[in-house]
Amino acid sequence: MKITFLGTGTSQGIPVIGSTHPVCLSDNPKDKRLRVSVLIEWDNYAYVIDCGPDFRQQMLTANCNKIDGILFTHEHADHTAGLDDIRPFNFRQGDMPIYAHKRVVKALQQRFAYVFETKNKYPGAPGVDIHEIENTPFELGDTTVVPINLMHGNLQVFGFRVNDFAYLTDMKTIAEAEMEKLKHLKVLVINALREESHHSHLNLEEALAFIDKVKPEKAYLTHISHLLGFHDEVEQKLPKHVFLAYDNLQITL
Repeated sequence: MKITFLGTGTSQGIPVIGSTHPVCLSDNPKDKRLRVSVLIEWDNYAYVIDCGPDFRQQMLTANCNKIDGILFTHEHADHTAGLDDIRPFNFRQGDMPIYAHKRVVKALQQRFAYVFETKNKYPGAPGVDIHEIENTPFELGDTTVVPINLMHGNLQVFGFRVNDFAYLTDMKTIAEAEMEKLKHLKVLVINALREESHHSHLNLEEALAFIDKVKPEKAYLTHISHLLGFHDEVEQKLPKHVFLAYDNLQITL
């Protein structure tokens, strides 16, 4: 299985528009972060988790010519706003399978009503094949995906476990029962927004404590804001098995 980090930034991305913060002015490519998303590939399958406003550029950068579906963690714009840009895939492949909680599907139907239109649909509009998911395992290709229920402040979001890989973003809290799904991981990806506490995201201290509790072989931090600091400086302070993810990083399990 190959994981490509398409984006590792928070909702504004880095650099933030108009910001003079030193991290936003950094020349280090690892300090430039598109909105958060990953591409997961195994055998002949390719799936993307979340489809944010940078989706088109991410697909071009990754030279991704085919995806078999999109998994949505939740409905916030930095995770869904790129849905219109699935059209080139539609033209080659037909309707795009999407996997999301029914609440998220409803939000997409409101925000992208033309995508879900069934009468007099505009020619060339995107098309989707809806798969509503609950907190029970489901199949993607020849592999079972295990949803993980998380709380993003007061909003339910899904993380996903695929084999020995788990991807959790926009998390603040998790029930103990859901923790059971995270045993014996080779790689855990978890959000770490900044050092200061946040009402709906883990900060760095909380993310590291969570990693220590789960005990994956390796962990990667994502959904990072400029307030966390310079990539190279932050990574030097991390435990030896914990890394800052960065855009276009690829790992293989």
